[in-house]
Amino acid sequence: MPEVRVPRRFVFSGLGALGVAVALAGCAGGDGGGSGKPKVAAGDELTTTDEVPVGGGIVLTDAKVVVTQPTAGKFEAFTAVCTHQGLTVTSVADGRIQCAHHGSSYSISTGEVEGGPAPSALASVAIKQDGKRILAA
Repeated sequence: MPEVRVPRRFVFSGLGALGVAVALAGCAGGDGGGSGKPKVAAGDELTTTDEVPVGGGIVLTDAKVVVTQPTAGKFEAFTAVCTHQGLTVTSVADGRIQCAHHGSSYSISTGEVEGGPAPSALASVAIKQDGKRILAA
């Protein structure tokens, strides 16, 4: 069988193209955050009423839950996973649940989309109040 010689230029060009393809694949959208389900069970203490400001809320990153208090004494909870790409929402400010990753925002009362690319509302999380404790229901 005759010996085939491949110029180095072609070998290095091919390796460079492969490197670019691998780098671009790492930048792809994907879901970015794994499961959108909260990591809580019924009875788990999420927070206390003192920690949730009226007209605002608190993001519980590890539990994947955001607890809000739209009006004094009324508490709501939603999954803290943005419906756009599955990343965790970042804050509650100006009466909205905010996802700073791509600009989505949600109502602190209903979880409905109020802005950005998110395609749907945040799912509600059942909670109950036991004195000052807010528990997963």
